[in-house]
Amino acid sequence: METPGSQSSLHRANLERVVRAVRAAGSLTQAEIARTTGLSAATVSNIVRELKDLGTVEVRTTSASGRRARSVSLSSDAGIVVGVDFGHSHLRVAVGNLAHQVLAEEAEPFDVDSSAEQGFGRAEKLVARLLGAAGVERGKVIGIGLGVPGPIDVATGALGSTAILPGWRGTNPREELAARTGVRVHVDNDANLGALGEFVWGSGRGAGDLAYIKVASGVGAGLVINGRIYRGPGGTAGEIGHITVDESGAVCRCGNRGCLETFTAARHVLPLLHTSHGPDLTMHRVVQLAREGDPGCRRVIADIGRHIGTGVAQLCNLLNPSRVVLGGDLAEAGELALGPIRDSVGRYAIPSAARQLSLVPGALGGRAEVLGALALVLREMGDGMLLGPVGAPASRGCEESTSKSNT
Repeated sequence: METPGSQSSLHRANLERVVRAVRAAGSLTQAEIARTTGLSAATVSNIVRELKDLGTVEVRTTSASGRRARSVSLSSDAGIVVGVDFGHSHLRVAVGNLAHQVLAEEAEPFDVDSSAEQGFGRAEKLVARLLGAAGVERGKVIGIGLGVPGPIDVATGALGSTAILPGWRGTNPREELAARTGVRVHVDNDANLGALGEFVWGSGRGAGDLAYIKVASGVGAGLVINGRIYRGPGGTAGEIGHITVDESGAVCRCGNRGCLETFTAARHVLPLLHTSHGPDLTMHRVVQLAREGDPGCRRVIADIGRHIGTGVAQLCNLLNPSRVVLGGDLAEAGELALGPIRDSVGRYAIPSAARQLSLVPGALGGRAEVLGALALVLREMGDGMLLGPVGAPASRGCEESTSKSNT
């Protein structure tokens, strides 16, 4: 048994600190590990050597700022993680390893009127198929990340009210999928996972904090603050779709009038084009037509962007994020949407917050949520499980205090 504060316990804590930093980022140079963890370069070098001997990390030669460097990532053989994302019309599953490599990925259509039991049955089959395609044994899976389009109770994992999957209300997706697979499941809403996906894999890389705005059947924001998802005590942080834009406006599904969602969500704006473009129009098609020059679709995209910009301006005034990433189909519109968003931010945000803001389209498209589900498992799993038994002897140079800042 280790004594708290002993050399061996400090050594173990430093090992876990390095593993945590690498796990969160995917890969880091040794110099980046030192900056992230607050450990000295010599300590990091010794710890990386030890972790490599344990089979926990892999080290490759790379370059940083024109200089030769050593890139450290978790071992591709250390375990497998699975991401599952349920959307308005799709089910997407990805299989990855701890080195942030995606081994297999597939999406298929999904009927929103399907029951939770049917949905999880299909997910279970798709996970099994992808594990087989990747040549991975089921016993290697150490965790599953699950994304659903609705608020999740942080304490229980239960799904709250959702207009997108109405038959799922009150279910516990975490417990249901865990019972079917026998693997620990981490669950979150799709906007949070989109934020985490872009933060780790896409347009949010390198940002200390960001807001991810997803406009689809609903409107939501995923918030990453100091590198971590901010959910709020009830799991409902980021519900910008219910900011009041016009208190005399249309009644929203939440019961209020004139919510941002009633001006921007697909089910509210697509009817505006039904007379001229037919009833089968989708938001993806609207964006495509707008890019081709269709004046009606361009006007709708610009109006959506202008209204979204009012919500982004309020986020700027409250949280002052350094980066806002636009996701969902709207991101494909590029400047047709980003320009009006910037105009509204410039009009309604505090000038200093607006100047500091970087507004960019998402890089991952429809993959953001499922990759965020993979990243969720990688962040929530315990560091100690990758290090073997507690009590390994300390190496020279690894005895720095854990009182320094970490991630």
